[in-house]
Amino acid sequence: MKLTLWTYEGPPHVGAMRVATAMRDVHYVLHAPQGDTYADLLFTMIERLPQRPPVTYTTFQARDLGKDTAELFKSSVRAAYERFKPQAMMVGSSCTAELIQDDPAGLALALNLPIPVVPLELPSYQRKENWGASETFYQMVRAMCHGRTRTPRTSGRPRCNLLGPTALGFRHRDDVTEITKLLDQIGIDVAVVAPLHASPSDLTELIHADFNVLLYPETGQQVASWLERQFGLPFTKTIPIGNRATREFIQEVAGLAGIDATSLANASARAGWYSRSVDSTYLTGKRVFIFGDATHAVAAARVAAQEMGFTVVGLGTYSREFAREIREAAKIYGVEPLITDDYLEVEEQVAALHPELVLGTQMERHIAKRLSVPCAVISAPVHVQDFPARYSPQMGFEGANVLFDTWIHPLMMGLEEHLIHMFREDFEFHDGAAPSHLGHGAAAPLSADAAKQPAVAAGATVLAAEQGTATALAAGSDAAEAIVVPNWAPDAQKELNKIPFFVRGKARRNTERYAQERGVHLITVETLYDAKAHFSR
Repeated sequence: MKLTLWTYEGPPHVGAMRVATAMRDVHYVLHAPQGDTYADLLFTMIERLPQRPPVTYTTFQARDLGKDTAELFKSSVRAAYERFKPQAMMVGSSCTAELIQDDPAGLALALNLPIPVVPLELPSYQRKENWGASETFYQMVRAMCHGRTRTPRTSGRPRCNLLGPTALGFRHRDDVTEITKLLDQIGIDVAVVAPLHASPSDLTELIHADFNVLLYPETGQQVASWLERQFGLPFTKTIPIGNRATREFIQEVAGLAGIDATSLANASARAGWYSRSVDSTYLTGKRVFIFGDATHAVAAARVAAQEMGFTVVGLGTYSREFAREIREAAKIYGVEPLITDDYLEVEEQVAALHPELVLGTQMERHIAKRLSVPCAVISAPVHVQDFPARYSPQMGFEGANVLFDTWIHPLMMGLEEHLIHMFREDFEFHDGAAPSHLGHGAAAPLSADAAKQPAVAAGATVLAAEQGTATALAAGSDAAEAIVVPNWAPDAQKELNKIPFFVRGKARRNTERYAQERGVHLITVETLYDAKAHFSR
């Protein structure tokens, strides 16, 4: 056994709670000792839900172990039914209660409740949270659809189900809204979203849709596969995260629905143009490390490499059930996959790779902060700040815009470092002006007197260069000679125009000064980069 400070996933009964909390008109009776009720806090304090999860704990104590804990469980189930009157009930044990080997399934069955009771057999010491959510969703769907017959429709708009969103998921609520709008634009109706906001009676309607849209394989793939095997319902394989994947998703669902969506499939988010317009010499090749659940990690690597021009230097997941998907993706980027649930291993790899951007979970956010590396969260587990009040999906075209803003802005803040190197003699960007967003890792600022010294020298030189195309450098020296400002070659001028407008003027002046000092009369692309390298030393 290994003690740990952080964990990527909780025990499987937390996954069951994510499904129960997401659904309506269900109740979960969890055989658990006093102390296992901590899981309530995940939903009320982190996700900021207005009500506590629909879970009743038996909360037996140490002194109860010498009595009949089975009777305690039965009385809790009976009381929960009388109080909440749910359409269906789930029963199971927490990891601690599993050790006393009571039988929640048999005990609940003996009560003969007039509603479906779904027993959850979740091996707490072999499996974890995402598996628990997937298995719970699967058992609920199986119980609700048992013995039912599918009736295919012959008219009306095509209909699909959205599978996988749960409580405590990373932007699940906003993703469902965004994908529902996108499907409506294509001409497809959403029949059931499950388990988020679905009731047990809604689950019985899953089989009457035309196909399923699988949004989160970690929690929905088992159900999607079962519905395909049992009722012939195909499901989508493309996760619509990023511009390209969204277009591929549109083509896939249009093919399943028999609809021509060519015009919409050619659409694009603003992020596409934005990423091309950002200074390519600055963003291209930025080294990024990615870690999270498999679905978001694979999608983030694809978007980073194909749409933003980054270089993926590390890729990993804590989802052992989806290790194969991560390994296949890692081959594409030529990196060694990291499959682990030990955050210390992740920290070691981040430190060794020295990435310029980390995309990960809240654990990687802590790691990146300690290493003074910009970071953006892309996956659960998350914390309270990852449930924003604003609309912030990860999927669809609007999701692509959100990704661009979330990933690029930490690097744009890092533009300060870029300027420090390029204009190290400038009073605004001297070496002591550390990047503000790196917090405690930032170097201490220079004193006011020290900061003024380069400003005086640089300011005098720049002023001289600005006094005309054939002017003298009057930086206080009587021996200054008149120097003619060199001309710019067309390709060098084109390269200069790629530099953001707000620093382009200074880049021009510095390059011309560099050329003047060396007697260069025609500035080429090589001269431009030589000047950049000179001022970056």
